[in-house]
Amino acid sequence: DVQLVESGGGSVQAGGSLRLSCAVSAYLVSSGCMAWFRQAPGKWLEGVASIDRYGSTAYPDSVKGRFTISKDNAKNTLYLQMNNLRPEDTAMYYCAAARLWVGTSLRLDHYNYWGQGTQVSVSS
Repeated sequence: DVQLVESGGGSVQAGGSLRLSCAVSAYLVSSGCMAWFRQAPGKWLEGVASIDRYGSTAYPDSVKGRFTISKDNAKNTLYLQMNNLRPEDTAMYYCAAARLWVGTSLRLDHYNYWGQGTQVSVSS
């Protein structure tokens, strides 16, 4: 079954931290490449973190050094640890999985399966 369910969003002040979770199927963890995307109001979806089946990761400059993507295969869960949050990080965050091998791609069109999203709001 292909299913992704995000949780862990919320409202924090700038400088705070949140950890997002994405419950995924064992099949997706075993065979797929995973990523986190976000969408702020009025903006396009953008990739913020990716991880492949071997644990390699990639981040755009906008979050590098602040966000960490990881996975716990025993719990079938993908995580996004977000530290030193900024107001510009405010967005709906989505967990995504690629059907085919895409490595650590942050391209939207490389991903096929999506969670429902979890809201992150960062205030000054």
